[in-house]
Amino acid sequence: MSPTPSTPPAQANDFETLALAPAMLANLHQLGYTRMTPIQSASLPLALAGTDLIAQAQTGSGKTAAFALALLASINPRWFAVQALVLCPTRELADQVAVEIRRLARAQENIKVVTLCGGVALRGQRASLENGAHVVVGTPGRIQDHLARGHLTLEGLKTLVLDEADRMLDMGFFDDIANVVRHAPASRQTLLFSATYPEGIAKLAHQFMRTPQQIKVASAPQSGTAIEQRFYEVEPSQRLPAVAMLLLHFRPVSTIAFCNTKQRCKDLVALLQAQGLSALALYGELEQRERDLVLAQFANRSCSVLVATDVASRGLDIGQLEAVINVDITPDPEVHVHRIGRTGRAGASGLALSLASMQEMGAVGKIEQFQKSSSVWHPLDELTPTGSGPLFPPMATLQILGGRKEKIRPGDVLGALTSEDGGPAYTRDQIGKIAVTEFCTFVAVARDLAHAACDKLNAGKVKGKSVRVRVV
Repeated sequence: MSPTPSTPPAQANDFETLALAPAMLANLHQLGYTRMTPIQSASLPLALAGTDLIAQAQTGSGKTAAFALALLASINPRWFAVQALVLCPTRELADQVAVEIRRLARAQENIKVVTLCGGVALRGQRASLENGAHVVVGTPGRIQDHLARGHLTLEGLKTLVLDEADRMLDMGFFDDIANVVRHAPASRQTLLFSATYPEGIAKLAHQFMRTPQQIKVASAPQSGTAIEQRFYEVEPSQRLPAVAMLLLHFRPVSTIAFCNTKQRCKDLVALLQAQGLSALALYGELEQRERDLVLAQFANRSCSVLVATDVASRGLDIGQLEAVINVDITPDPEVHVHRIGRTGRAGASGLALSLASMQEMGAVGKIEQFQKSSSVWHPLDELTPTGSGPLFPPMATLQILGGRKEKIRPGDVLGALTSEDGGPAYTRDQIGKIAVTEFCTFVAVARDLAHAACDKLNAGKVKGKSVRVRVV
């Protein structure tokens, strides 16, 4: 008689080792969560046990799932009260977090997640809250608005999450956070996640947390990393032209260029656009609609270069990023690692290209000490244009006037473009990312088809209704 096959023993970083419901484990498997990341492995056992946590890990480390699984585990679906609140510094991050929580909540019955951010009318958000919400994700200012108006109550709050806490401190949200916390019960669990650990984090912990456990996951690149780092010494007058030289030499499809100031962002975008390169700027003072438009174009791969400050770029989740350029060297080595970690994700290769003047060599030395490796220097004169013709992005972005308020879904737009009504049917590989926001929808299409696809949508219908569409 042959032996009965046995289940392999669970590894230390298997989700099966956690106190999660079988339905949640099955959902994690369907979503492709095979092994816990280091931050998940270190924080989830403590968070699931109800411990207050200060967890330090860079963007892209899996921290959203770490706190989302913990807060979902404590929710009673049949009690329609706000039981979890996630505070985020920006609307973009709040939207991403809400999407991930909804995906992870599919295993539980009727979990309602509501996003509360600025740039959207209060009326619709109030209606969503009146219909009952278990989880609220939002920005401090808008959360305060709803609390002050009595639309939102936190008496039943079990879990408070401060996501990208360092970024919220950078943006001056300490008093706003304090005001929100005053509305929450003292018995709650508080989970604080941060990429860096500035002095203000200790103040947050002292005021708002109960004997928190501190976790730090090393953010320095590990051996065997797929990120190739190259440094180039530049004179001050060479810095901005050198960015164009790097782009035309390596020809990455998507690049984030990090600058230390808003003015540097503006100057670089002007130079790149004057040379015919597709570049857009992202910095803190942009209006929300401008930010949405810039991010949609870059995420859609219809803009080649996003020129950004660190504060504006935190919380962005951009896939398939071929290169990062440090236009200015940051004085904080952890921020450097955070920047370059945007490329080379999920086993893909990536380029991290840094420009440094003699005045920045001290900061480069700190980066070398932090990474425990020497910088690899290359001469500027090795950079020559490669390929033929300008560096155009592969996609273009269409903007549809209509979004979640009109109950438009990505599948509705895809169906309209792939149908034979109103023009040629486009194939799935000619259509890129489709992002639905509150009031409009962005869809990427192959660059040479943009105007024809726009005409097709304007002549046809989406979700049975006529829509207005333009090429961005």
